[in-house]
Amino acid sequence: MTHLQEGDEAPDFKGINEKGKTVKLSDYKGKKLILFFYPKDDSPGCTKEACNLRDNFKKLKKMGFEILGVSPDSSKKHQKFIDKYEFQYSLIADEDRSIINAYGIWGPKKFMGREYDGLHRTTFIIDEEGNIEKIISKVKTKEHTEQILNEMSYS
Repeated sequence: MTHLQEGDEAPDFKGINEKGKTVKLSDYKGKKLILFFYPKDDSPGCTKEACNLRDNFKKLKKMGFEILGVSPDSSKKHQKFIDKYEFQYSLIADEDRSIINAYGIWGPKKFMGREYDGLHRTTFIIDEEGNIEKIISKVKTKEHTEQILNEMSYS
């Protein structure tokens, strides 16, 4: 779906997190970033994915990863989602889909025989220099951490 490829420079972004604070890609310079895009706060698949990352947060941090989620939901909705599930990482509100569009993951989808436009659940692993190291387009929500570690050959 995305026009981006592994090895490409990650598109710069600036968004607002759950606390109303501006977050930029450059804030993560010198760090490995798991940038995961998901369709909707508190939906079954998105909750499983976010909770899997939460449950493995210490392990991922120990391996040098930062985690940042992005969806079209509002900052207020993100804060409720974080509070409900006790996430240790921030979520960016991309209500105008500028970040989602920059990463090329909005487009036609099918669900229960119905076609519509929506966000394609995708994770980008961005290296310390700001380049895309890995793109995971077929995210396994319940085992996303293991999927990331396998893709990065850390298993």
